[in-house]
This record gives sequence, structure tokens and C-alpha cells, in this order.
Amino acid sequence: MSPVDAGGPGLFIGTGTDYVALVRPELDPADPGVRQAAEQAGVTPEEFAGAGDTWAVLIEHDGEGGGFELPGVRDTEPADFAERLRAELAAATGGPFTVDGGALLRLDARPAGADAYAFTAHVTPPEDPSDEDAGTPLTVETGPLPVAGLLADLDAFLGSLA
Repeated sequence: MSPVDAGGPGLFIGTGTDYVALVRPELDPADPGVRQAAEQAGVTPEEFAGAGDTWAVLIEHDGEGGGFELPGVRDTEPADFAERLRAELAAATGGPFTVDGGALLRLDARPAGADAYAFTAHVTPPEDPSDEDAGTPLTVETGPLPVAGLLADLDAFLGSLA
């Protein structure tokens, strides 16, 4: 269920072609790609890698990807979202439900076969005066995802934040 390796905690909901993800990327200063990018940027690999404490939302839909950073978001906020999603899935009675992540992310879940759910992710990037597309709501539809796999991913994600 996790199509992208962010190097840090990441919660991916969807498939390899249609997903929404909450990630806190961590770059390894020893990675050759990071070292090369740092050299090109004229900074040390450690400076280029940064603190690894900035959360981001990544999306992919029909081969088109994007994302945005969530400055100021602490680990507790993605953890709370994941815990509420986990609770809804664990208590699922076969009906639809919604997990609201605030102004930036909302998941609408609907049954999609035996022990599976499909999601509609409503994502609204924060306003950015330098980006005319910022603030424009996006919608990502996932295919059916097995509940057991989602619960395992949520447990792994929450464990990575502990």
C-alpha cells in the first residue's frame, strides 16, 4: 500500500497510481544522490538534507503527481488523523465514514467489496501567492483497499512515530 519510500514516517492510502500520502521525508546525507544535489546547490550534504521534521502531503492521480509541505505540523497531528482512521476501520460496520483532517485533508470511505474500502481524498493545498494553483481543491479516488492491509499500514505508521 506504500508506493513511495519517503525515508521517514509515511502513511499512503491508495495504489501505485492513485494515492494520497502524509509523509515526513528524511534525506540521508550519505546518499550519493543527496551528496550530488548538495554539491550542485553549493551546500553541505547535512545542510541539504535538513532536519527531516517537515510534513508533506503527496498525491498521485491518473499519472499526475504533486504535493505540498505542511510547515508547523507536529507529529501529533498526523498521528491523530491515523488513529481516527484506524478506529473507523476497526469498527467498520460496512457503511461509509469520513475522517476529517482539517482544512487540508478529508477522507470519505465507502465499502468496496468484502473487507475492503475505497476512498475519496479531498485535498486543499495551502494558499501561496507565488503559485496560482495553490488553494485549489483536488480530489483523488482510490480503488478498493483491503481493510487488513490498511490496518497493518496504520499500525506501522503509528509505530514509526512512537
